[in-house]
Amino acid sequence: MTKVLIKIIFNTIPIVLMILLIPQIANDFTLTLVYLAIIITSLTIKHEKKDILFFIFGFVVLFFSEWFFISTGVETFTRNSLFGIMPLWLPVLWGYAFVAIKRSIVILSKHLE
Repeated sequence: MTKVLIKIIFNTIPIVLMILLIPQIANDFTLTLVYLAIIITSLTIKHEKKDILFFIFGFVVLFFSEWFFISTGVETFTRNSLFGIMPLWLPVLWGYAFVAIKRSIVILSKHLE
């Protein structure tokens, strides 16, 4: 079980790093570029089948989900560089989160078999 947790933790390190950078980098365009560099590096180090598909799916689905939450007043952002409604980097972060979730599910599935 320890190996399983370690694998899952390693898959979440890029997400933790990206979240920690939010208050450190005020410019949303710069932060988005840094996120893309982290994601490209992560996918270069370890690329699994259909990672890009999950990234795109997470990006698109969460963009529309966030847009819906913002339009109904459930969420608000002071950083609104993407169409004036949300931070540019947010769907990018969610896209990679979907990749990490997919990888974690695969790890857990193999362990539980």
